[in-house]
Amino acid sequence: MTTTDQPLALGIIGAGIMGERLIGALHGASDSPVRVAALWDPSPEALARVGAAFPAVPQVAGSDAVVAASACVYVASPPASHLGYARAALAAGRTVFCEKPLAIDLADARAFVAEARAAGAVNFPFASSPGVAALERWIAEGAVGTPRRLSIAVAFARWPRPWQADAARWLDARAEGGFTREVVSHFLFLARRLCGPMDGLAGTVAFPEAGRSERAIDVTLRAGGIPVTLTGRVGGVAEDDHNTWTLEGDAGAIRLRDWAIAERRGPDGRFTPAPDALPNAEVRPIALRRQLAGVVRMTRGEPHHLATLAEALAVQEAVEGILAL
Repeated sequence: MTTTDQPLALGIIGAGIMGERLIGALHGASDSPVRVAALWDPSPEALARVGAAFPAVPQVAGSDAVVAASACVYVASPPASHLGYARAALAAGRTVFCEKPLAIDLADARAFVAEARAAGAVNFPFASSPGVAALERWIAEGAVGTPRRLSIAVAFARWPRPWQADAARWLDARAEGGFTREVVSHFLFLARRLCGPMDGLAGTVAFPEAGRSERAIDVTLRAGGIPVTLTGRVGGVAEDDHNTWTLEGDAGAIRLRDWAIAERRGPDGRFTPAPDALPNAEVRPIALRRQLAGVVRMTRGEPHHLATLAEALAVQEAVEGILAL
């Protein structure tokens, strides 16, 4: 593994929303520990869009060229293609930073985790979120006390969300898409990391439209022995994307609202944001830059805070369990 002080050469496979967001988080950061060494996507239109916004990013002719130019490969393509690219990177001695889920087949995901060991991580940005850091601090300070229950609620005016319209073909399909895989997975990762391993899954999932992804889930499970209620809905709300992750204990309650805003419940029963809370649009690039600092540590073989492959697999097991209810 490299131990130089030079910026890490990061290759990106996938010029969709996630690839573009990561490039945007790096744009203009002269002291970044990471540089984009190569970008490729099978869609010329996607490459042209990103190239127009970030003309300095080098584009290459294929995924093999991305691997060759990089020390670490960020796999930001649709889920069915993740492991093919990730395995090619590992075979070339690179590390892998992958979007979730690892795969669309659980057996293949399990095999990959066994193969890759510590040479990979998954992009769950809550691992680097300032809002989550506030939750962790409050828990350590005793604001929750002994946890009694966790509730997770997500709701969408429509699915996919408007900014995902270009990817609707797979994002609204049973095989790869749906809000449970795309959104709920993040909150299950948070439940596992802050509360403990998940088990005891039960509930219902609704697929009212043939061939399309789920429109409602009502689920119970446990995280570290703590009872969890999980609900998700498409329709019935005005917001494109509204969510809460609420942990209650014998001493109080805390929550994360709308991806980014850490809040504590006061004596009057109302939740009040942390003084330094920022909306998700402002937090996202901060979290992504922190994620990339973790990518550097992972590639150097150093301890890091990113979601490990084993954590991501545990989340995927829970997600696919929900969708099979």
